[in-house]
Amino acid sequence: QVQLVESGGGSVQPGGSLKLSCAASGSNVNVSRFGMSWFRQAPGKERELVAGISSVRGLTNYADNVKGRFIISRDNVKNVMYLQMNNLKIEDTGVYYCKAVRVVNYETSQYWGQGTQVTVSL
Repeated sequence: QVQLVESGGGSVQPGGSLKLSCAASGSNVNVSRFGMSWFRQAPGKERELVAGISSVRGLTNYADNVKGRFIISRDNVKNVMYLQMNNLKIEDTGVYYCKAVRVVNYETSQYWGQGTQVTVSL
């Protein structure tokens, strides 16, 4: 079993920055073996993918509306994934969730964190 705990959310003005963390724990957990991603959900909207980082090679991908502003990374020793968010906009407001996915012997396991609130306002 894998537990994911997000932290680092908060309130910030437009143009500000926040860094989210997603700490993974559990038996034999190593974030490098998981495809990991950040999702967010704004009030009244569906959950959307923000950024992802692949297992092993650490290839990254971003939603178009965060490219050039957000950076996803991970620390394989600390078992933590990060999301550095710069030049935040009001529309970045929402609950941010981390997700971990692993495929072993064609069986997919996925895990979610409980979410952390990010509020961008004047």
